[in-house]
Amino acid sequence: MSALEVEHLTKRFGSLVAVHDISLTVEPGELRAVIGPNGAGKTTLFNLVSGFFAPSAGSILFDGADITGVPAHRRVGLGMARTFQITEIFPELTVFENIRIVAEVAAGYRLRPWLNRSEKAELRGRIDETLALAALSGKADRVVGELAHGDQRVAEIAMALALKPNLLLLDEPTAGMGDQETYEITQLIRRLHKAGKLTIILIEHDMRVVFHLADRITVLDQGRLLAEGTPQEIAANAAVQTAYLGQAA
Repeated sequence: MSALEVEHLTKRFGSLVAVHDISLTVEPGELRAVIGPNGAGKTTLFNLVSGFFAPSAGSILFDGADITGVPAHRRVGLGMARTFQITEIFPELTVFENIRIVAEVAAGYRLRPWLNRSEKAELRGRIDETLALAALSGKADRVVGELAHGDQRVAEIAMALALKPNLLLLDEPTAGMGDQETYEITQLIRRLHKAGKLTIILIEHDMRVVFHLADRITVLDQGRLLAEGTPQEIAANAAVQTAYLGQAA
């Protein structure tokens, strides 16, 4: 059973067709990259998959279940988490507190006025595990708004991890980063993929990151599926070079 199946997905905004008849399949444990020029429909595709937009046509299956009409918050409960192009954090809180908020929601404690000892221990264990996985244990007490951009991005990814997802959607995780921060985020994603055995789909403009990480690559252009294949196949694809890779060079 595939982790994600998108079948003939289309999204119209009036006369603008942002995503046109896209079909793709992502297997469990796969690390898939989605690339394409600006305006290709990448983030719109993510918004459709994560439930922020309703499709104009087509269907979405997650772990074999049709979730086309399922709202975003319920998709999170089914095991889907995402980050955004603009980092979404609580800047006035510490790293620990940011992760705790998400972990409480994931554990079903959001509306609970108090927790018993075993519940507190379970919650603390989940937070500590997430901090360790994201290599943030040493920064748990730091206020997130005071961290460097790269560390804020890691904190956001950690918040998504606290949801215990089966599928993690990362929207431009290295945006606005220098070489060292990009390297650190790349290593984090690789570690999460291997250690956490997560299925990961990422949108990324940095081709070094894409070709270093991805098992398979999906290329969009003007809302349509242009090509799909391994990094080697995509690098050798003349249509991709013309539409995207050639522009990047």
